[in-house]
Amino acid sequence: MAIAEEYIRLIFGLKIKQIRTEKDLSLFGLSKLSGLSKSYLNEIEKGKKYPKTDKIIKLAETFEVPYDQLVSLKLDKNLAPIGEILQSGILDEIPLELFGIQQSDLIDIIANAPSKVNAFISTIIEIAQHYNMSREGFYLASLRSYQEAHNNFFKDLEDKAIKFANSYQLNLDGKINSVELEEILKEEYGYTINEAGIPKEEELDNLRCVFVPSTKTLLLSDRVDEAQKTFIYAKELGYQYLELTERPYTFSWIRYDNFEEVLHNFYASYFAGALIIPKNHLRDHLKGLFAVKRFSEKAFHKIMNMYNASPESFYQRLTNVLPKDFGMQNVFFLRFTHKKGVEKFNLVKELHITHQQQPHANEINEHYCRRWMAIKTLQRTANEDLDYAFNIQISDYVDSDQQYLVFTSATKDPFRKDYYRSIGIGFLISPALEKKISFVNDTKIPKVKVGVTCESCSLTDCDVRMAPPKRLIAKEKYKKTSKLVQEIVKKYS
Repeated sequence: MAIAEEYIRLIFGLKIKQIRTEKDLSLFGLSKLSGLSKSYLNEIEKGKKYPKTDKIIKLAETFEVPYDQLVSLKLDKNLAPIGEILQSGILDEIPLELFGIQQSDLIDIIANAPSKVNAFISTIIEIAQHYNMSREGFYLASLRSYQEAHNNFFKDLEDKAIKFANSYQLNLDGKINSVELEEILKEEYGYTINEAGIPKEEELDNLRCVFVPSTKTLLLSDRVDEAQKTFIYAKELGYQYLELTERPYTFSWIRYDNFEEVLHNFYASYFAGALIIPKNHLRDHLKGLFAVKRFSEKAFHKIMNMYNASPESFYQRLTNVLPKDFGMQNVFFLRFTHKKGVEKFNLVKELHITHQQQPHANEINEHYCRRWMAIKTLQRTANEDLDYAFNIQISDYVDSDQQYLVFTSATKDPFRKDYYRSIGIGFLISPALEKKISFVNDTKIPKVKVGVTCESCSLTDCDVRMAPPKRLIAKEKYKKTSKLVQEIVKKYS
């Protein structure tokens, strides 16, 4: 927010509203006393208008306060924190418009209960700092909330992907390959593509591609496979076709300078997924998979291999299609990374549709349940140095009595030595899900008791526990302490 005009208007409006409220005046009453229209006063208070000198003098006389007090940017102790928030520009960092919120409405809420709202905002900021949330982390959390609010389905992007495919005569019933997309990038959008164009430096190991906008040159790592190359090209076409100019120029990203880059990166990625894995084609084949009473890993991978896409892209696409076309609610997607020989497993991407599911990120350095399918498959892939591994299980959460049907695939990371990654999708088991997936009750699918983190898990017979259940121990201690205090109070009452 430019501190000059907008900041001055907002501060002045807040002052007028505060003084009017203190004097128990309605807008109608202030209008009668000052001779200024009610609508004009309302726009002043919302920070949309800044009155001319003669009108400020009239307001000062009406309120019986000095002119200089009204025009000063200095705020009293109740409004001072609001001034700090406005001046800091933090409201510009929050993508309010994405959630249908006007900045003026938020300011109005803050102004109506300044001490309480400021305390709340300060708490949020302190929590973010305490857990070391970066600006990029805040942006990505906002994007995830946006995806979850829409059940991760965006019809306009689906439609544009179909329109693009029809326009360029791409087959939406079979594999799209990188050669087709490369030709469109070169012929239609003037791209120059340099394969193996990224220098072999350790600091650049994680980069798949770099885009140079001034010359429309796309540099690729020599380690990208056909599926990755196809996704990169489809994503570049997404940027161009959707006319998204604010964007990151590296994949994987190094940093995001603003939320528009995060949002546009998501739009281009979604477009790429919709192009490579067409919704209707995937839906029709999933119907056949879900109709049988015995799960077939072969049939699952047959569908996955129909598309020129990585396992991660395929699983991500499931989170678009299953809630929309199959009405599956309570779905989660998780992506873990792991370095061989290290005990830590990092949850680097997650998505929860409809509700926050049991497996979710924690920022308190606790140990994720080693019975999770995602971690077991990841451990096996690392220990046996596999290129790919798959498994399925029903995870029975001991502390909530909820059960999830979970699919997980794990792969070796081609860009980092001794690193592995897993992607998984899970569905809350319910009578509704049993009607949609016939093999939910397949007795050959193992059912395993799981927790969320070792520190919060009540399982007593776990042979892979990494830490004692300190949170449960603390909770039990609190209950005992409370009971003893009640007994003491009763004794001396």
